[in-house]
Formats: sequence, structure tokens, C-alpha cells
Amino acid sequence: MAGKPVLHYFDGRGRMEPVRWLLAAAGVEFEEKFLKTRDDLARLRNDGSLMFQQVPMVEIDGMKLVQTRAILNYIASKYNLYGKDMKERALIDMYSEGIADLDEIVLHQPYIPQEEKEANLAKIKDKARNRYFPAYEKALRTRVSNLPTVKKFLQPGSQRKPYEDEKCVESAMKIFS
Repeated sequence: MAGKPVLHYFDGRGRMEPVRWLLAAAGVEFEEKFLKTRDDLARLRNDGSLMFQQVPMVEIDGMKLVQTRAILNYIASKYNLYGKDMKERALIDMYSEGIADLDEIVLHQPYIPQEEKEANLAKIKDKARNRYFPAYEKALRTRVSNLPTVKKFLQPGSQRKPYEDEKCVESAMKIFS
């Protein structure tokens, strides 16, 4: 039996959080190796682990996978969470692409200049509430939240990460800027 997947990222949600959620939905335990310094990131870059010189990276089945959607697709396929037919896979892909669109506007919020934050947050809230949340709420209400593995992941003490606070942003900036 193969070992646990190993997730390489900083100690925050960011682009690794959907991977954590999917592994939780699959009931798969995983390890995390947090980047704490620029040197940690440089080591991964220099040893050839990062195809595009960026994280997240997941070690699984003897591979070093990068690019969040590629990681998610692999895990979903491996654990039979990628739909039973083409129609289900298309629906899953639509939800995934919607999340990717929303991520693009949300992930950068903690890192933008202070004077732009309020206006950007208003834009995020409007798009999230009116475009994305209604579709996801409908799906979550009927499908995902009833999975025992997801319920477990949502409990305190799981490997789910808290929202980015100033300490998390400061830590990420030390690594990535």
C-alpha cells in the first residue's frame, strides 16, 4: 500500500485548500510539509520538484503533482469522485471552473494595497452572492455536506486551515515575495 499523500505549501488555505477538501471527501489521510522560508521554496525549485517553479505540490503515487486543477483531477479520478459518466464529469468541471473563477478574485484580497481592499471586497461579495453562491448552495445542500468524510473535515481539530489572518499573510509574504 502506498504512503499518505504529502502536501507542500505554506501553512494557509490558498490554492491547497481544495486539495485538502477533496482528500477529506475521499477519506484519505495526508501529511503536510509547510514552507516556512524562501529557502524552503528554493529547495523544491532547485531539486526539480516543481515543474513550473511554484506550489502547491502533492507527492502521491510516486509522482510530484503541481497545478491545483491537475492535482484535483488526479485525486478525484483515483478515488472515484469524478462522476460516473461524461454528464456528471461535465457538471463537476463546471463547478470546478466556477470555483477557479471565484478563486482568482478572492485569493489576492489579503495581499492587495490597503486603500484598494474595501472596493475590492465589495466587488467580491457582489459576485460571490449573486453569481456563485446560489449554484454552490444548491449542490451542497443536496450532495456534499452529507458525506461523513466531509463532516469530519469540517470539525474542529481537522487539517482544514483557518481563514488567512495577518500572521498567515506575513508568513506567506516571507516565502513568496
